[in-house]
Amino acid sequence: MSDLADRGQLHPTLAESGFVWFQRLIAGYCLLFGVLYWVRLIGVYDGSLWRFDLMPVHWQVAAVTLAVFFPFAAIGLWMLASWGPVIWVICAVTEIAMYFVFPNLYGNRLLIVTSHLLVAASYAAFRVTIHLQRRRAEQYG
Repeated sequence: MSDLADRGQLHPTLAESGFVWFQRLIAGYCLLFGVLYWVRLIGVYDGSLWRFDLMPVHWQVAAVTLAVFFPFAAIGLWMLASWGPVIWVICAVTEIAMYFVFPNLYGNRLLIVTSHLLVAASYAAFRVTIHLQRRRAEQYG
């Protein structure tokens, strides 16, 4: 949205405003997922394999990686930084691989896989809509 002045536009379009709030909503979810992975690492929850020292190695690697990356993705998405969605993609691809490609190791959580795919599709739809609006504004504007 920093290039609004360059385009001679004083107010963001509805799609641009919606995209900002969409990114901030996803940032909240990333922060929640990051906290849940940290809860798993420090052993606050009494469930089976919820303490780091009791986890198998493949869960230790995944939990540590996602406990670090999800909060960074949240920060980047909230600040509307260009690297925020990139870090989120790393987290999403990691969880999709965990729960869809390796369900025998991590379990089968199709809801998480589906939610990541829906967020990616929504992100793409916002970007395409904003691109088309900008192109239309340049042509007629």
